[in-house]
Amino acid sequence: MSSPKKYFARFVLILLTVVSVNIAAKAQTDKIEGLWYNDIKSAKIQISKGTDGKFNGKIVWLKEPLKNGKPKVDEENKDEKLRTRPIIGLHILEGFVPDGDNKYTDGKIYDPKNGKTYSCNITYKGKTLSIRGYIGVSLFGRTTVWERAE
Repeated sequence: MSSPKKYFARFVLILLTVVSVNIAAKAQTDKIEGLWYNDIKSAKIQISKGTDGKFNGKIVWLKEPLKNGKPKVDEENKDEKLRTRPIIGLHILEGFVPDGDNKYTDGKIYDPKNGKTYSCNITYKGKTLSIRGYIGVSLFGRTTVWERAE
């Protein structure tokens, strides 16, 4: 085989390898995985699947990351020892399991604005997530809508 044909064959082989790896990687991600804006677009939350198969989310961006010139911290937390934790990097979604095609249940959501943790369900709706936080029974709660940030 001549040199130009060898290089072309190698190029095609490398290109096919890269494409197949990309396709495989995308096939392994779940529809709720990725970057999401909260309801007022003041934060971005990265949702990912943990090694236990459950879905979790952490704050990775804040529109206003500083307070009095310093990074915002979890100052409303009921546990005094946790009040110095930075908000960026804070895990606010925990333990969600798939329940059908578009529902994720049995999770918890932490609200750094009031320092409280609520039971939570997520419903996937394409480019949005319906986030239902509640105490006790889902009937007594509040729903917010998050938009995909990617």
